[in-house]
Amino acid sequence: MDQKTVNYLEERLSSKDYQKIMKIKNPKLNEFIAKYIDLCNPAKITVCTDSKEDLQYTREAAINNHEEAKLAIEGHTIHFDGFYDQARDKPRTKFLVSPSKDLGPELNTMDRDKGLKEIYEIMENIMEGHELFIKFFCLGPKNSLFSIPCVQLTDSAYVAHSEDLLYRQGYQEFLRQGKNAKFFKFVHSQGQLDEAGLGLLVSKNIDKRRVYIDLEDEVIYSANTQYGGNTIGLKKLAMRLAINRASKNGWLTEHMLVMGVHGKNDRVSYFTGAFPSMCGKTSTAMINGETIVGDDIAYLRNIDGKIRTVNVESGIFGIIDGINDRDDLLQWKALNMPAEIIFTNQLVYNDKKVYWNGKPGEKPENGVNHSGEWFKGKKDKDGNEIKPSHKNARFTFKMDILDNVDPTLHDPKGVEVSGVIYGGRDSDTSVPVEESFDWTHGLVTKGACLESETTAATLGKEGVRVFNPMSNLDFLSIPIGRYIEDNLKFGNSVKNPPKIFSVNYFLRGKNGKWLNHKNDKAVWLKWMELRVNNEVEAIETPTGFIPLYKDLKQLFKQVLNKDYSAEDYIEQFTVRMPENLSKIDRTIEIFKTRVHDTPDIVFKVLEEQQKRLLEAKEKYGDYIKPNSF
Repeated sequence: MDQKTVNYLEERLSSKDYQKIMKIKNPKLNEFIAKYIDLCNPAKITVCTDSKEDLQYTREAAINNHEEAKLAIEGHTIHFDGFYDQARDKPRTKFLVSPSKDLGPELNTMDRDKGLKEIYEIMENIMEGHELFIKFFCLGPKNSLFSIPCVQLTDSAYVAHSEDLLYRQGYQEFLRQGKNAKFFKFVHSQGQLDEAGLGLLVSKNIDKRRVYIDLEDEVIYSANTQYGGNTIGLKKLAMRLAINRASKNGWLTEHMLVMGVHGKNDRVSYFTGAFPSMCGKTSTAMINGETIVGDDIAYLRNIDGKIRTVNVESGIFGIIDGINDRDDLLQWKALNMPAEIIFTNQLVYNDKKVYWNGKPGEKPENGVNHSGEWFKGKKDKDGNEIKPSHKNARFTFKMDILDNVDPTLHDPKGVEVSGVIYGGRDSDTSVPVEESFDWTHGLVTKGACLESETTAATLGKEGVRVFNPMSNLDFLSIPIGRYIEDNLKFGNSVKNPPKIFSVNYFLRGKNGKWLNHKNDKAVWLKWMELRVNNEVEAIETPTGFIPLYKDLKQLFKQVLNKDYSAEDYIEQFTVRMPENLSKIDRTIEIFKTRVHDTPDIVFKVLEEQQKRLLEAKEKYGDYIKPNSF
């Protein structure tokens, strides 16, 4: 070990904290910590282990440093991000790559040397007057084949506290792996601070906000921001590092929920599911009667010829907008119990109560939110009304407080995957639930070709179809074609890969009305559970296997105590030839023009599906009822 590094750490750290670092016996960790202490120059340094005392210290620091304030319910705190620091900064989130490396036109890159020079200049002395928290975490369960140790350097107690809730503590994992630990590294500073509502402090220099991803050294840099998507490094930022690492080593990192769907005789079949934003991902994971392993990110590995998965996280950083006591009973109960919960960018009113948009009950006329003092009708400088709570307002808590948490959450072996679900917002093409013919067909037609329509409420123009392969486009760190190829090879590496399904909760009829109630997804899950256990037959169509009416009729009665008519079945499961053929044309064009390295098998599978559709159209017409096949 470099003696200069050891001497520097001994000089800058307290004796107690120095011993915590030295106990790990990892020279590369020491060099990393010393380098960024020297660059960022904090006034104080605290090294945190997995101990209850260190966890409590971080919680109290978030209050004492004015990054969180206590709310009325025991354990609840509120945090505000700056008014213009409310979401992921996509334009300034960049991969730092060498000139010889090409990630494709869809990924935001910059020259590595130039990016490092810039971020080092921004971070020089950025922590003056601040306390640096050195935190250790583990992505995936501890003491597992899935485990990835991580070290986070941050001067934000809020960020450190959030990660304590969202991730498994990792100091013991570093001790276990020692010098062999191949760890992810995160450096974050909120920068200079301004005072906001309730006396909370928010990042000031938003013009110098940067989120840079160095794939070569597996380091994430984040500066002059507090918003979780830019600062909680172990979330989507670490996901980008993991996708790159997984691609080199033959496993997968996916933007997927993991859930247990319960069948007869206490049987539980585990599914993963990828859904773009606002397409029902969390509501699927939280279906009443089923159990949740994870709601956002999954690692998948081939272990002894079986595909197994884990939830990378152990908490939820969820959107709170609209959560109510009618549709979201499990989340509602958790959010109203005395427990350790961070609320972010909601309205605080009337003796430290918290209000979010769509919350049942009292609707306050005034209070304090991310904009400062708030009153009904308040507008921003552009004349737009400021809602009580930001539409991207969040909550952060440990999953253990949910009644429906699955007992396998922390199992080092993970769970065996029986099925994979892909779902998007689709008003006119796909049937509500469908099974692919095999892994390759499903991965291409339902995963790689995933589209989702925008909504007027969020993006200003409704019905624009956005290409989003496997719901992972925003987080890829490798070229799209290579990512698709990785998925194809992975599933086909096992003898009996999981079945692949598509779901569509947003199909509309000719009158423009929804063809399904949002609770119907509970039935589609039960049908998929029966299919992966080979207990029901299905109808073969040109695009995949669809349910028989008799099976759905029985399931609607059993699951929802609801009558399901043959007329509804026919309208929902009619195969729409023009729309399906149009989608194939669109996606082939995308793969030819926007994806430079599309595997040949993608075009082959799409052309075969196109041929089946054209043959069926010739025989039956444009709109084919399910009982015609």
